[in-house]
Amino acid sequence: MPRFKDFLELHFVIFLWGFTAILGKLISIPAVELVTLRTLITALALGLIIYKRGTPFWLGRKNVLQIFSVGFLIAAHWILFFAAARVASVSICLVGMATCSLWTAVLEPLFTKSRIKPHEILLALLIILGLYIIFQHETEFNSMLGIGMAVGSALLASVFTIINAKLVKKVPSTTITCYEMAGACVGTVLFFPVYTAYFVESGTLNFALDAMDWVYLLVLTLACTVYAYTAGVRLMQRISAYSMNLTVNLEPVYGIVLAWFIFDEGDKMSAGFYYGAAVILLSVFIYPVLDAYTERRKKLKQAFPDNVVVGKD
Repeated sequence: MPRFKDFLELHFVIFLWGFTAILGKLISIPAVELVTLRTLITALALGLIIYKRGTPFWLGRKNVLQIFSVGFLIAAHWILFFAAARVASVSICLVGMATCSLWTAVLEPLFTKSRIKPHEILLALLIILGLYIIFQHETEFNSMLGIGMAVGSALLASVFTIINAKLVKKVPSTTITCYEMAGACVGTVLFFPVYTAYFVESGTLNFALDAMDWVYLLVLTLACTVYAYTAGVRLMQRISAYSMNLTVNLEPVYGIVLAWFIFDEGDKMSAGFYYGAAVILLSVFIYPVLDAYTERRKKLKQAFPDNVVVGKD
């Protein structure tokens, strides 16, 4: 059972994830190069932590390949995430990411072979309504492309979160994260030939970082990735994947507030954006109420089953 301390830490982790989009926009190099450096530094830092702690590292070839391959999903997720923030804005990127709960509500039952919960689908539909309102008012191509990238990023995030929720039950979270970051780094490097041929006008990679870029990159890797990602995976031991992803919908709140102060994005958003964002965030606050009500009804049915037949004389 999750404790209050677990939810408090989860919200701090989500705040750091909201700050991730800010850092991604502040760092001057393109998204693909940024993901390469982020995952490389994170994997090396986690490898050092695992060595110092004596945490089990080798898990067998099959498990290593499985976890390593999840890193490819993470690489694609982050590339789309950072690209969305730059193509459109941090706020639009983060609202698109709030569709994680929609994808999780649909995909988690397929992975876990559990029943679909009607209230989770209801909340997912609320999020779709919120996105529809935003799409109705954001007519610029960059905004549409950016939110499309963010929704795609959210789909990938939902998939690897569900996978990690199963992995964390048998593998230490630091080991999972280390292998996944290494896989994400390799996956990004394998994408280089396609990236330079079709997406880079100059045909060459850009890893030119100035002093402030390095500061932002270290905060991004050590605080927002090494700590936040490992803590997020660890918290999955007590918090369900759906609850995790639904709470992550608060990421836009933290990120948008930060973007207002840092990039002055508040003046750039339409009224429709705020209406749609409010509908999306409403699902976060409704979920605990609906979930508690559903669980209470389930326990009552178990205690007083409808199919009990009273014997006749």
